[in-house]
Amino acid sequence: LGMVDIAIAGHLSSPLYIGAIALGGAIFSMIYWNFNFLRMGTSGFTAQAYGARDFTEMIGNLVRSLLVAISIGLLIVFLKHPIFSLARLFIQSGSETQEFVGIYFHTAVWSAPAMLGMYALNGWLIGMQNARTPMYIAVFNNLLNIILSFSFVYGLGMQIEGIALGTMLSQWISFLAMGALIRKKYGRLRRYFNRKGTFRSSAFKDFFRVNTDIFIRTFLLVLVTAFFTFASSGMGDTLLAVNSLLMQFFMLFSYFMDGFAYAGEALTGRFVGARSPLQLKKLIRHLFTWGVILAGITTLIYALFTPEILRILTDKSDIIKTAQSYLLWTALIPFAGFSSFIWDGIYVGATASKPMRNSMIIAALVFFICFYSLVNLFSNNALWLSFILYLLFRGIMQTVFFFGKKSAFIPEEKG
Repeated sequence: LGMVDIAIAGHLSSPLYIGAIALGGAIFSMIYWNFNFLRMGTSGFTAQAYGARDFTEMIGNLVRSLLVAISIGLLIVFLKHPIFSLARLFIQSGSETQEFVGIYFHTAVWSAPAMLGMYALNGWLIGMQNARTPMYIAVFNNLLNIILSFSFVYGLGMQIEGIALGTMLSQWISFLAMGALIRKKYGRLRRYFNRKGTFRSSAFKDFFRVNTDIFIRTFLLVLVTAFFTFASSGMGDTLLAVNSLLMQFFMLFSYFMDGFAYAGEALTGRFVGARSPLQLKKLIRHLFTWGVILAGITTLIYALFTPEILRILTDKSDIIKTAQSYLLWTALIPFAGFSSFIWDGIYVGATASKPMRNSMIIAALVFFICFYSLVNLFSNNALWLSFILYLLFRGIMQTVFFFGKKSAFIPEEKG
C-alpha cells in the first residue's frame, strides 16, 4: 500500500507530498511492524498444530491472536495524538511537510484495528497451509486502494487526505472480506473451540514468549527502516523524495520474497509438527534455489529498467535526475536481501525466535556503526551502503546460527 500511496503522491502538485507520505508511512511502520509478531507467531504455532492435526489448538490460535490484535489496534487509535506528537520529534523536514504528514496520519490511523487484525488472520491462514487467500486479499486490498485513492484525489479534488482515506477504507473492507472468507471456509472448526483451552494462561505465555523475541527482532527491523526515512528528511526534501522512491524497489522486492517466507513458515511448521526432517531439509534446498533465481531476475530488471519504473512513480524530472546518482544501490538490494527473507520463514515456522532476534541485533549494529562512521564523508551514499550491509548481515548471521545449531530447527524423525 505504501508504494501505491507514494505513486499517487508522486503525481500531485508538490514533491513535498512524496516526502510526507514516506514519513507518514515510516510512522505507521514503527507502529504496525512492531506488532508483526501477531502474524509470524500465529503462523508458526498454527502450522505446528496443523502438522499435529490438533484442531482445538488451530481454532484457539485464531481466537487468541485476533483478540490481541484488535485490542492493540483500538489502543493505537485511542493514543493517536501522543503517538504523533512523539513521532514529530524525529521529523527534520519543514513545517509544510510536517503538516501534510499530520493530515495523512490522523486519517489513516483509524484503520489500525483492521490492519493488525489482518496480521492475525494472515498468520493463521498461512499456518493452515492456505497462502492463496492472503495473496488474493493483498491484491484486492491494493486494487481497492488504487481505485478509492484515485477517486478521492482526481474525482473529488482531494489531496493527501484523499490518499489517506482511500488507504484507511481499503484496509477495513479487506479485513472484513478476509473474515468473511475464513468463516465460510473454516466455519466447521468452530465445534472444536474450547473456551478453557483457548484462554489458558500457558497458551498466552507460550504465545508471548516466542513473540517477545519476534517483537525485539521486528522493532530493530522497523527502527532501521524508519531511521532510513528520518535520516533522509535531514538531507533535504529532494533527497527525502529520492530515497522514498528508491526504497520502493526494496518494498517491491520484499513483496515477492514474502511469498517464499510465507511458504517457509507454513511448510516448516508443518514438517516440524509432523516431525519430518527429510521433508524439511528438502524444503530449505528448494526455497534457496528459487530465491537465488528470483534475486537474479530482479537484479536484471532493476539494472535495466529502474529509470522507467521511477517515471511510473513520479513525473517530477528533478527528482528522477537526482535519483540517477543512486541507482546502483537498488541493483544490489535483491542479492543482499533475499536470504534473510527465506530464513525468516524457516525460523518462524520452527518457532526458533531467539537466533532470529540475535541475527537482527547484529545486523542493526552493523547498520548504525557504518552510518555514523561514514555519513560525514559520503552523506546519502553512506546511508545506502549501511542499508545494503544491514540486509547482507541479516542473511549471513541467520545462516551461521542455523548451521551452528541445527537441532533447534530439524526435528527428530517420527517413530
